[in-house]
Amino acid sequence: MQENASRSLPVIVITGTPGTGKTTHAQLLVQQSPIPLQHINVNELVKEKMLHDGFDEEWQTYVVDEDKVVDELEPLVSAGGGQILDWHTCDAFPERWIDLVVVLQCNHTQLWDRLEARGYPLKKIQENNEAEIMNVVLEEAREAYAEEIVVPLQSESTEDLESNVSRIVQWIEAWQKNQVLDSGS
Repeated sequence: MQENASRSLPVIVITGTPGTGKTTHAQLLVQQSPIPLQHINVNELVKEKMLHDGFDEEWQTYVVDEDKVVDELEPLVSAGGGQILDWHTCDAFPERWIDLVVVLQCNHTQLWDRLEARGYPLKKIQENNEAEIMNVVLEEAREAYAEEIVVPLQSESTEDLESNVSRIVQWIEAWQKNQVLDSGS
């Protein structure tokens, strides 16, 4: 945690099963944040920078090389923070990087509909739905990071979205105050 104190801006992970609203939350947070934050959609970064070992046709997804992802992000995070890392998993990121992990959750029936609307193959919908029911992403976050920085939030409606972003903005404001207090001591 000591390395976090040297950063001027926080690093926030917004994670959750595909279809829970990570990208929408991150985009709205960038707009409403009292400090400048850079939204990094890790899936897009993987495609853009070829941080994968090919495409899995059966699952219709890239086989991500997590080491390459971490190596790509390290200079950004080390340069002072200010990132929102948007990805369906979070345990690949070193604990020293992260100040807050938001795990978005959604009713599995609603999630099924969202993934179906995206045109996901049935097998992929079933796997993601099962992961949501079993709280896989939340458990991974709790195993990888300190309990006090992992925050599960419901993401089923526009009201949830607005409330969640407002809560994260409040967290950022508190984080800023703590940084000022810590630097003054």
